[in-house]
Amino acid sequence: MRILFPTILAFVLLLVSQESIAGRGGASGAVVGQGKEPVTITITSPKGGWTVDRMVKVEGAVSDTSVNPITISINGDRYLIRTTGGEFRRKFPVTAGKNVLSVQAANQAGTFKTAKTFYAKVNPVPLLAVLTSDTDNVYTDLHIYEPGADLTDPVTQSKDQHEHIFWAHTQSKTGGNFYLNEQAGSYDQPGYGPYLYTHKSPPLGVYRVDANYWPSGDKAHVVATLNVVLFGGTSKEVRKTIRNPLVMPGETVTMAFVRVDKNQIGYIYAPTADPKPKGTSIWPQWVLDFNPRQKSSGSDYDDGEEY
Repeated sequence: MRILFPTILAFVLLLVSQESIAGRGGASGAVVGQGKEPVTITITSPKGGWTVDRMVKVEGAVSDTSVNPITISINGDRYLIRTTGGEFRRKFPVTAGKNVLSVQAANQAGTFKTAKTFYAKVNPVPLLAVLTSDTDNVYTDLHIYEPGADLTDPVTQSKDQHEHIFWAHTQSKTGGNFYLNEQAGSYDQPGYGPYLYTHKSPPLGVYRVDANYWPSGDKAHVVATLNVVLFGGTSKEVRKTIRNPLVMPGETVTMAFVRVDKNQIGYIYAPTADPKPKGTSIWPQWVLDFNPRQKSSGSDYDDGEEY
């Protein structure tokens, strides 16, 4: 498996890149609605203007009830959101200052879009991670391993010096928050996500961000998308979008390592996409040696078997 897996992964990645989202359908329901009339999109929340809430509820409806899912974009980050009877609702984190929201729906008559701008009077979020998947009816779970306390020198941090934040442990001792994936009022259904993690005062050190994949039915693979933002809305903002195919049931992929330093300095490293760093000036040796693809043991969420 050590020899064949890179070849298999490259082949799957090629297939994924050639498969447009508009073509996905089947058991999970149509992505392009079946209606032949133009889609009217109504956004009832947010109203526009100003908000002081860090999480804003996006709510509305589409006239073609066969459209499922819709695409919501907030400040350029795109999410697939399931509809119920043409209605949609989901809370999202906002950025301090200007926020641009758009909702897009497609059916046989074409692709339709509406947008709204609103403003948030909130403190900037120092650390935000959002995980989504391109396929319905699968579990693509977000797992965060955060430092237990500020570290004087993150390079000396051990890989065991962390607290595991995920769906069964949603608040860390230092103030990290995990927001469960809500689909039509349920918090225990597979779906597109998003899974959200925020920290308003992240400890200094190295964070590990994983995606764990459990398919259902005939789903052969998904593409997971992780958006990480450090010090959003400030002059020190660092952001990165990482996409990875998940192909093996139960596999865990380390999507990113995140380092938070003093004076709002941050780094993001995607081990499956970025060149391996040279030396340990920024990343500890265990990060450089870490295998980003693991087979979950089923009972231990921290580590699994290497491929």
